Amino acid sequence: MPKNNKAFDYSLDFKTIDFRKQPELYRVGKGEQGVLLVEPYKSEILPHWRFKTPDIARESADKIYSLFLEYLQQEDFVGADMARKFLQMGYTRSRRYANHRSGKKYDGPVPDDKKGQSGAHGREELPRDIDPVKAESAAIFKKKWDLAKQNTDYIRQKEAFKARYEG
Repeated sequence: MPKNNKAFDYSLDFKTIDFRKQPELYRVGKGEQGVLLVEPYKSEILPHWRFKTPDIARESADKIYSLFLEYLQQEDFVGADMARKFLQMGYTRSRRYANHRSGKKYDGPVPDDKKGQSGAHGREELPRDIDPVKAESAAIFKKKWDLAKQNTDYIRQKEAFKARYEG
């Protein structure tokens, strides 16, 4: 699998760029990078992203996965990758709330020079308080995320996108 040569570019003006019209500006990046920035996909997918209960998570994951398949059918890799990122984020956020009911993983505020970055940044992890409902929601998203990552059409479009734009 080709290596990602270009990192996600946070310096872009995300408020004005339509990535459907300018896919060459998109970068896959790592994990969930850009999931809440890249338009018009954020606005198309975010309203469906929920995980409060397993029933809500199932409906959400099913809808986002159906959008993922629609984007693939339209050969819209950026949309498919964004839907994949929302499925991944459904898993990671559900897991965080499953482990920490407050949603806060670390004690204390994020240092000013680390805002917007993930990680402990020297802070202690708060004790885990397992919530089985959120754990079930996480498992629902994990299954759909795995399906998306392993989808052969997604893999083909990702390789073509990277060869064309990230070379």
